Amino acid sequence: MLDIKFVRDNPEVVRQNLRNKFQEEKLPLVDEVIDLYQRSLEAKKAAEALQANRNSLSKQIGMLKGQAKREPERAAELEAQVDAITAQVNAEAEQRRQLEVEADELNGKVRAILMQIPNIIDPSVPIGPDDSCNVEVARFGEPVVPDFEIPYHTDIIESFGGLDLDAARRVSGNGFYYLLGDIARLHEAVLAYARDFMIDKGFTYVIPPFLIHGRVVEGVMSFPEMDAMMYKIEGEDLYLIGTSEHSMIGRFIDQILPGDSLPLTLTSYSPCFRKEKGAHGIEERGLYRIHQFEKQEMIVVCKPEDSMAWYEKMWRYSVELFRSMDIPVRQLECCSGDLADLKVKSCDIEAWSPRQQKYFEVCSCSNLGDAQARRLGIRYSEAVTVTNRKGQKTTKNVNNLVHTLNNTVVAPPRMLIALLENNLQADGSVRIPEVLRPYMGGKALLVPKK
Repeated sequence: MLDIKFVRDNPEVVRQNLRNKFQEEKLPLVDEVIDLYQRSLEAKKAAEALQANRNSLSKQIGMLKGQAKREPERAAELEAQVDAITAQVNAEAEQRRQLEVEADELNGKVRAILMQIPNIIDPSVPIGPDDSCNVEVARFGEPVVPDFEIPYHTDIIESFGGLDLDAARRVSGNGFYYLLGDIARLHEAVLAYARDFMIDKGFTYVIPPFLIHGRVVEGVMSFPEMDAMMYKIEGEDLYLIGTSEHSMIGRFIDQILPGDSLPLTLTSYSPCFRKEKGAHGIEERGLYRIHQFEKQEMIVVCKPEDSMAWYEKMWRYSVELFRSMDIPVRQLECCSGDLADLKVKSCDIEAWSPRQQKYFEVCSCSNLGDAQARRLGIRYSEAVTVTNRKGQKTTKNVNNLVHTLNNTVVAPPRMLIALLENNLQADGSVRIPEVLRPYMGGKALLVPKK
């Protein structure tokens, strides 16, 4: 969410940003929100003027009552003046109340519109209407296509007796799964390794709440995302999280953090629940698009001047992690039309699929600037030295909005597809990357049962 003062002072910047994001239908909102804000200021100013006048009239009433005691011969005359002024005070009090209500209503409309206007994207973001315009930046590792046929990932997993989709459909419906045996163990091994990988990078491990209030949901994501993703608990103000980023950022709602505590570098585990609305192609069957999965996430809360440096670090951590498991990856810069409204800049890390002979998304790294912080009221306090007109220096605390960033560490079972395909052997066995073997009881190879 943008600062309304920024919108008022930079309307053409906001309009051009809408054009860059191919949201021209929202252009009228810029003038509308500026007009509503100006009207709210005028209502507030008028209410303040009436309050100032009330204070002045109250003093007059006090003086007249005192005068009536000193001059009893004029008591009737002075009491009539008091009654007239009191009537004026009461009338203006009602006017002031109406103006305050009007200002509050206008401010509510301003906030509702600001929630629809996207964040200002970074100048480095490529301009394009959709993900077909995303730009490959770099590749890491050599993508290999073996000289034997690679089965579909569900067939690979089923060869180890590791998957039961039929039972999941009976129990929960489409988009759910049972993982069994060594595959279930490999799933947890990846999560445990990712957890320790991030701890070794200096991140604090967190297990957050898996349900959050509606205000937090509105603070961390845009309305289109909310509608497409979130499951709501009927009859309660609670939503199942679609990623632990939601409750991790929500942890700091309405907080003022000590400046010297930043950056906060956190890595969180959670199950994730998503509606996954819309039809998907054949390559998103099986374990590609599911309603429930587990994920290790990385979150950074920092000062504005540090956020781009953290963005670079975070996506590179993903590359390092996947390369340590012998999985080739590439970085894909997301174009303007593919960015969610709260994002300043975002990139995907995509893993190589030898079967499809193309890359597919396994991580998404995003810098959201101060958008989430503004919605949720997350600030940090910093001592600033101020020089007055006389040249005297004083120190005072100033509260500023933090910046928030997030990135997927790993999200099995999807990333298991990349792991299994890239480590599949001609005989159907799967080599376990060396970094995962301690989490697999020392196993170096998975041998199919059928």
